[in-house]
Order: sequence, then structure tokens, then C-alpha cells
Amino acid sequence: MEKTYTPQKGDFDFISDRDINVDLNFASQGYWKGVAIHFLRDRFAMTGLLLVSIIILFAVFAPILSSYSYQDIISATDTNGKQIVAKSLSPQFAGDGEGFFVDRTFLFGTDDMGRDLWTRTWQGARVSLIIAFVAIFIDMLIGMSYGLFSGFFGGHVDNIMQRFIEIIGSIPTLVIISILAIFMDKGIGLVIASLLITEWIGMSKIARAECLKLKEREYVLASRTLGASSFHIIFKQILPNTIGPVITQVMFSIPVAIFTEAFLSFVGVGIVLPQCSIGSLIEAGFNNITILPYQILPPIVVLAILMLGFNLIGDGFRAALSPKLEDM
Repeated sequence: MEKTYTPQKGDFDFISDRDINVDLNFASQGYWKGVAIHFLRDRFAMTGLLLVSIIILFAVFAPILSSYSYQDIISATDTNGKQIVAKSLSPQFAGDGEGFFVDRTFLFGTDDMGRDLWTRTWQGARVSLIIAFVAIFIDMLIGMSYGLFSGFFGGHVDNIMQRFIEIIGSIPTLVIISILAIFMDKGIGLVIASLLITEWIGMSKIARAECLKLKEREYVLASRTLGASSFHIIFKQILPNTIGPVITQVMFSIPVAIFTEAFLSFVGVGIVLPQCSIGSLIEAGFNNITILPYQILPPIVVLAILMLGFNLIGDGFRAALSPKLEDM
């Protein structure tokens, strides 16, 4: 005779109330969550992010909190009522100076016109960061769209668009800038115009290559079969799958744009006085390097930190968006 089983208390407990061992190493996670975790674990990338964040904070708040404007010529009145300009003062704290400026603080000193280099350096960093964000806008709006359209439509459209890029890319940048300088005033407008003409070419080539690789995938063919428009396929199907290389290229184009602005200001076709940028400050410091070497150090250090920081961030994004097996 078979024994019957008598149910016991606890046989039918909810499974959520029991101890369940979950293998966290293989727990499901989204793609972008994995990218964020990998990026945050990259010490070099976080160092670059910290450096850039510090420069941004100083560029935003230092000119606001400073006692002097970037264009103010600092002066004092002597006992005879004569105005004494604070020309070429070395870095000093209040109480460490000499003469009529003993109670003033100039952390970076003053330039040969009597303007505070502390304020001018961070004002110049602000201009360089504006150029950096303009470069991001140009890359994302013009370069990416141009490359996606060229790669998606192909054929004669692709041939014409690529020949146009080859014509622009074959003209030296200095020639383009020299032509623009004839019709435009010197300043940030000239720098942005030169970036509009040449900065987006590298991004367009990367976007085109990714589009050529992805446009024959099954999900794109399925969208075509269902009657999706070309714009829908480009911006809803292909673009989200090219975002990794696009972000990487954007991060590496930022230091190139900053250096381009610095170079243009250094050669005298960029930012003009009394406005200032990192490049114009380096140019002014270079002219006085033999007698006032301290003037060139602050803008060079800020430029080096910006270039290093953005390159480290770019390396971090490249590793996080396409990690190697040994880094997983």
C-alpha cells in the first residue's frame, strides 16, 4: 500500500520569501549602464573629468568674483595726484607688493597694460570653452547629419557629397582663414566660421562609414519593408547604433578646436583686444617672455590641463563604448 504525503507547513511559501543566490556577475544590465560603470571605473577618465570640471568652475565663477574686470586697467593716485598704472606687476598677495599697490592681490600678476592676469586667464578659458561647445554643436549637427545622409543614400548622391568634402579638405586651413579674414572682422566670429568650414569633415567620414556598415542590417531592411521613411530609418534606426563612435570622435575634436582657436589668436587673426582668449594671452606672454616670463605660464598651464583632460575623457569613452575582453 502506497504511503500518502501529508503537506507540511512551509511547503508552499512564496519563493520571494526564500534565500535565493543570484549570480551578480552575469546579472542583466543595460548597455548604457555598462558604459557608465566602465567609464566611472576608469581612473584616467575620472581624472580628466575632474580636471575639466575644475577649469569650467574657475572659468564660470572666477571672473564674476574677481575685483577687476578682464579689461580694467588698474591704477592708483600718488601724493601729487598723478595716476600710476599697475604695469607688469609680478604675482603678489595683499601686503607683499611695493609702492601704491601694496594692499592689492594679484595671484597671476598684471600684464604690460596694467590688467589683472588672474581675471584675464579665466576669461580666456571661458572663450576657449565656448569654442569647445561650438565644436560639439558643429560635429553633431553638420558632420554627423552629412555623413549619415551620404552613406544612407549612396550612389550618385554619395559620390557628389564625398567629392565636395575632398575639395574642402584639400584646401589648407590657413588659406581658408586668410580668405575669411578679408571679409570678416577678427574675433570669435572668424574662429567659429573657420570651424564651420573644416571642423565637421572628420565626423562626417566616421558617420558615413558607420552608416554603410549598418544600413544593410536586418532591422533596417525590416523597417523599409514596413514602409518607414528614409528620415525615420536614419535617425531612429541607424543613428542610435552609431552613437558610440560619434561620442568618441566628439570628445577628441574638442581639444583640436581649442588648439585651433589658440593658434589663430596666437598668429593674430583670432580674438582681439580688449577681449582675450588662451591663445591671445599666450601670444602676449610670448612677446614678453625674456623680461616677464611669469605672464606666459598661467595660460599655458590652463591650455595644457584642458587638452589633457579632454583627451583622457575621450580615451575613457572609447574604452567604455567598446571594451576589450580583458577589461570586462
